[in-house]
Formats: sequence, structure tokens, C-alpha cells
Amino acid sequence: MTENVSAEFAKATSPAQRIVINGNELAVEVLGPEGAPVILTHHGAPGLGSRAEPRASFGRLADEYRVIVFDARGSGESEGSGVFSHEQWAADLDALREWVGAETVAIAGGSYGGFMAMEYATRYPDRVEAIVLRDTAPDNGNAHLARENALASDRVTIDMEKFDRIDEGRVRDNDDLRDCWREILPLYDYTYDPEATERKVEATPYRFEAHNYAFSTNLPNYDLKPLLPTITAPMLITVGRTDWITPVSCSQTIADLVPGSRLAIFEHSGHSPQIEEAEEWTRTVRGFLHEVYPPSSTPTAAV
Repeated sequence: MTENVSAEFAKATSPAQRIVINGNELAVEVLGPEGAPVILTHHGAPGLGSRAEPRASFGRLADEYRVIVFDARGSGESEGSGVFSHEQWAADLDALREWVGAETVAIAGGSYGGFMAMEYATRYPDRVEAIVLRDTAPDNGNAHLARENALASDRVTIDMEKFDRIDEGRVRDNDDLRDCWREILPLYDYTYDPEATERKVEATPYRFEAHNYAFSTNLPNYDLKPLLPTITAPMLITVGRTDWITPVSCSQTIADLVPGSRLAIFEHSGHSPQIEEAEEWTRTVRGFLHEVYPPSSTPTAAV
């Protein structure tokens, strides 16, 4: 598990192309064989996440798919000009699709990246062949559930003033974002490992402006529930049983609203089944994609 965790949260040190997308320079990596069906991913946690997360999870599928991972504008190593709205991030996704030369894609994302995967599917439905979600929510209703779970935790005692600052997008600078992130990280994993938590704190790229915009401006009005029944692309929803921040009930709501969608619950995972039950999670995702969005080549080393 330690190797998976360190890979998941490692800083994005792999070589990236610098691509100007909608007037903003993004750090982009293209993994997998040319000509293979494209999986376009979006990382979670604006201002905290990076392409390292989807590279470590969806990158396992690059033996038979073309996997696009990137740092969203305002996150990781990408430029942070313009606004950090869902509309803009979705437009950046579509421009990346066009840049890579794909008429259609599978769209994938976890946590906040799941918000963006659903946003993309509702804004650009003709471009989406399949959707893979991980530990996400259809609206901001998870906010009160997350706060209740934080208060009820018997793992650590959370400084709720720091919790509210990061949850409401009121952090003061990158150092403050790091301090608040350290406060809530013990809640995420199925098994709490303080040393692993501290490694994640040190590996995270902090960009407080994007984080604050996402949580203070985007999320208060975030609600895709009315649009989810219009999604026709096949959808797989994965979630850890003990996820504290986007609990199973959030994934169940998505499953109830999207016709024909599939829900897979991982019993020994928190917010990150792609790490904590990596082999089973990857096998589940691969099997789903083989059925609804088949690869064009035989896998060389299936996980």
C-alpha cells in the first residue's frame, strides 16, 4: 500500500508537454499507443490535485488506451490565468480532446474530477462514449455530510476553524492551504497512517487561488442532478465504503439518476479505492471499458 500511496501523491515529475489551451499553458502528458481509444481524465482537488493522481490510476490502462492526464488551469504545473469556473475547465477538456485528435472520448475523474467528468458529459454529450467516476457527488449536498463525518471521527480531533477555511475557500495563501490540508488528510484513508499522511502533505502542489475559487464560487451553486437523467453514455460509478467526504449515498444518487449506470462499492476503501483496492478497482474499470468502449489492441500487461 505504501508504494501505491507514494505513487498516487507524488509530485508530477514525469516529462510534460506545455500546451496552450484556451489561452492558458497547461502541463499535459499523453500515455499509451497512438490510435488507441482515448481516455480523457481530470484530477481532483483544484489547487491541490495534479496529473499525478490520474496518471497513477487511469495510467494503468495505457497498455491499451490513449490516456490523457494534465494539470488543470490553476493547479499543479499549469498556468493559472483566467477564471477557474466549471464552464472554463470543461471547455479546456474539450480543447484537449480536439488537440489530441479524438472525435469522442471516455471521460474519467475522481472526487472533484468526477464533478468535471459529469460537467463535461452534460455540456458536450456528443463527445462522450463512456464515463468513469470515482468517489464523487452530483451536487454540493455532500458538504454537510462531510462536516458531520469530520466531527464524528474517532481517528483525530479536527480543528474545525481550519476545516471551515478549506471547505469554504477562505485559505490565506499556499502555506495556509498546506496547514488546513494537513488537518483533514487523516480522514481520507481506510486505514490511518500518520507517516503516509505527512508524505502526502509534502508531495502536494499548493495553488490556493484555484482552491479558493472552486470552493467559494463554484461549489455553493453546484447541482447537476436535473441534468444527470439526460446522460446517455454508459457510466461506471466507483466509491469506497467508508469515504467520509463524498459518501456512498452521493454515488447512489448519481446511479439512481443516470439511466443504466453501474455502481461498484469497494468495501475496504475510504476516498481512494484506486489506491486501497488498486487491483480490484482497476479490474472493474477495465472490464467496464472493455464492454462499452473496447480497446483497439490486446493488453500487454493487464492489471
